[in-house]
Amino acid sequence: MSHAELAKPSRKQRVRTLWISDVHLGTRDCQAEHLARFLKSYHADRIYLVGDIIDGWKMRGGMYWPQAHTNVIRRLLTMSKRGTEVIYVTGNHDEFLRRYSKLILGNIQLVDEAVHVTADGRHLLVIHGDQFDVITRYHRWLAFLGDSAYEFTLTLNRWLNHWRARYGYGYWSLSAYLKHKVKTAVSFISDFEEAIAHECIKRELHGVVCGHIHHAEIRKVGEVEYLNCGDWVESCTALIEHWDGTIELYRLAEAQAREAQLKAERTKLAEPA
Repeated sequence: MSHAELAKPSRKQRVRTLWISDVHLGTRDCQAEHLARFLKSYHADRIYLVGDIIDGWKMRGGMYWPQAHTNVIRRLLTMSKRGTEVIYVTGNHDEFLRRYSKLILGNIQLVDEAVHVTADGRHLLVIHGDQFDVITRYHRWLAFLGDSAYEFTLTLNRWLNHWRARYGYGYWSLSAYLKHKVKTAVSFISDFEEAIAHECIKRELHGVVCGHIHHAEIRKVGEVEYLNCGDWVESCTALIEHWDGTIELYRLAEAQAREAQLKAERTKLAEPA
C-alpha cells in the first residue's frame, strides 16, 4: 500500500480488522470528527471497540453529547448493518456495560475480553487493560484525582490544536508529548506493559491488543507481542490488520503530514515551468 492510499483513500480501503479504544464519547476532548472520517475510509470484516468508548464517568456529572458524537455511533451502526462484526470490549469508563456482558444484538457483541486470531494464526488477547492498572483497581479515588489533572492537560491540548488548525498546522498532542517526558508516566506505562504481557504468557497467547493508558505502541515485551491501539482523545490512533495478518499502527498526525506533503508535491507539479 502506498502512502497516498493511506493518507487519502480514493475509496474505502478493505481491511481485515480495525481496533480503536478510549474514544470517550460524552467528553469535550473526544476527537469524534477525526474518528468518523477515519471509520468512513475503511471497510473491515471486524472492528473491536477496546473499551472506554462511552465515558460513563463524565456523564454522571452532566450531559455533553454533540452531533459529532452521534455521528460516530451512526457510523459504527452502519458498518454493522453492512456486514462488519462489531465487538465491544468494556473498559473502566464504560464499566456500567459490564453487567450486560455476552449480550449479542445482530452483528454487535458486548464482552469483557476476547481472543482474536490473526490471518497468519497468532492468538491475541483483546482487553481494555484497566484490570492490570493497580491504581484503577485498588485506589479508585486516586484514579478520579488523576483524571481531573489529566483533564486539565487535555483542555490545554484542545486550545493548542484550535490555534494550530487556524494557522494551517496539523494535529499534535501536548498530553502525549508529556507522557514521553515525565519519568513517573514512563515508569507506569512500562509496569502496565509488563503486567499485561505476563497475563498472555500465563494463557499461552502470542500477544495482546489493549488500550486504557492512551499510549499507542507496537513492540515486543519479552516474547509477547504488545499492541496498544491508543486513543481518540490525545493522539488519534488505531490498529489495522491487513489480509496477510500484518498489523500497522495508524496515527492521524502522520497521515495528515503525508497528505500535506502530497498536496504540496501536486501543487508544485501543477506550477508552470
